[in-house]
Amino acid sequence: MNPFSFLPFSLSGDDVVVASATLCVLMVLVALWNALVVRDPMAARVRSLSERRNALRTAATARRNRGSNDLRSSGLSFMRQAVTKLNLMRGSHVERLSMRLARAGWRSRDAVIVYLFAKAVLPFVLGGATLFYFGLAASAKGSPAMHLGIVALGFVGGFLAPDVVIKNVSDRRQAEMTKALPDALDLLVICAEAGLSLDASMTRVGREIAGTSPVLAEELSLTSIELGFLPDRHTALGNLINRTNMAKLRALVNSLIQTERYGTPLANSLRVLSAEFRDERMLRAEEKAAKLPAMMTVPMIVFILPALFVVLGGPALLQVMDAFSHH
Repeated sequence: MNPFSFLPFSLSGDDVVVASATLCVLMVLVALWNALVVRDPMAARVRSLSERRNALRTAATARRNRGSNDLRSSGLSFMRQAVTKLNLMRGSHVERLSMRLARAGWRSRDAVIVYLFAKAVLPFVLGGATLFYFGLAASAKGSPAMHLGIVALGFVGGFLAPDVVIKNVSDRRQAEMTKALPDALDLLVICAEAGLSLDASMTRVGREIAGTSPVLAEELSLTSIELGFLPDRHTALGNLINRTNMAKLRALVNSLIQTERYGTPLANSLRVLSAEFRDERMLRAEEKAAKLPAMMTVPMIVFILPALFVVLGGPALLQVMDAFSHH
């Protein structure tokens, strides 16, 4: 029986080999293209900042069109309908949730809908999946009580998974901004000494540090946009604190407010803050270095010393065993 007799259009084995080789070559070319093409990493963030600026401007002029942000995607439309039917968008918790998502970098209203939908659906999905598995797996080991506990664990895991993801993303963003903040303050000092205003300085610094810290560049650029058209500068600086929830940026904002209130030189205040942040980062690095010997003790005893004893004492032990065997 010919193994290629099932192929349509009277294709032969050679045709299949040629088609497979052609497909592999095309996939390699696409992979090389994606690897070599230089993309602008700030294009999406600039687009996001532009959308945020338009939203804030329409809110400030009180001409916001609530129907202009309707979801066009079918998947998001389904999520919105489900969230609306369950009345999950009502209450003051939506504003706090929007702020938490903004601290993780998700500022659109669609992110709130996706979060609420995942919070409502994931527990039943994971719990139902574990229950379905134990229902089909007749050979599953363990007692029914243990199976029920695993199902409950899947339910709880699905309920907590969105919060864990948001917390991890927020912590990662804060760590990145903390690492890049001293350099950004040094650039702010240079811009302030050059005579630039605060919003112009933030715009320039955000453009300069976009390659090293896109997250901090985005926050500074958004703050500069708010400083440009919001009537109260303190509101724009307060929004920076609310979006980041970082003690260092709170100290920076307080320093900027005091500088504006009492007329102290902006460059001097920023230089002092930059020196303090650098000293704190150095102390944190020294603290980690001091903890390293204690942290390496247990891995060294468990993994390194037994192998060292085998390497050093193994040949001698083999010689002793060989000597006793001859006697």
